[in-house]
Amino acid sequence: MISIYSISALILAYLFGSIPTAVWIGQAFYGIDVREYGSGNAGATNTFRVLGKKAGIAVMVLDILKGYTATNLAYLIGLSVTGPQDSVQFVNYQLALGVTAVMGHLFPVFAGFRGGKGIATLFGMILAVHTGAALICVLTFVVVLLISKYVSLSSILSGFSFPLSVIFIFQSPIRSVVLYGMCICVLILVTHQKNIERLLKGKESKVDLFKRKE
Repeated sequence: MISIYSISALILAYLFGSIPTAVWIGQAFYGIDVREYGSGNAGATNTFRVLGKKAGIAVMVLDILKGYTATNLAYLIGLSVTGPQDSVQFVNYQLALGVTAVMGHLFPVFAGFRGGKGIATLFGMILAVHTGAALICVLTFVVVLLISKYVSLSSILSGFSFPLSVIFIFQSPIRSVVLYGMCICVLILVTHQKNIERLLKGKESKVDLFKRKE
């Protein structure tokens, strides 16, 4: 059911996603537009690469909050439209809002439609929709990052762990969540194409979270 509330929520979700966290933090605190350096993306991974771990962590957390907040706008639409909070219809509204926020991150109206790759915003969406699978994504990200020191590889494998955990561990009965998980894998492969090429060539930048700057 389409209502003024659901339409307004979708617009707000896009605007939340469009907040160019990496660009604004880079320009405000470092005088740098991260899109002009590194991979050219306005996301947490490139912020780690260009500005370091403090800025990277800040961007990552804020981008996660964008996705989480936008997805949970479903609670403001009204049960008469979304149905009960444990219903398939409600989850579908959450997915729609989350995807809209991710599109805002990829094509932000506040930054000339030049955004990032949406992994952190995707995670915020997953956290709102399926907390258990989100925790597995976090565990995957941390373990891979500590072992490889590649933020991009950690993001890719973390994203792939979502559909696998939903299907094989939690066995979610909601088909739209499973389908969304599969779409995540496709999106990751598309948006991380250059990262994958650099990883295969051994040219991808590493991040050591425990290394102190001299």
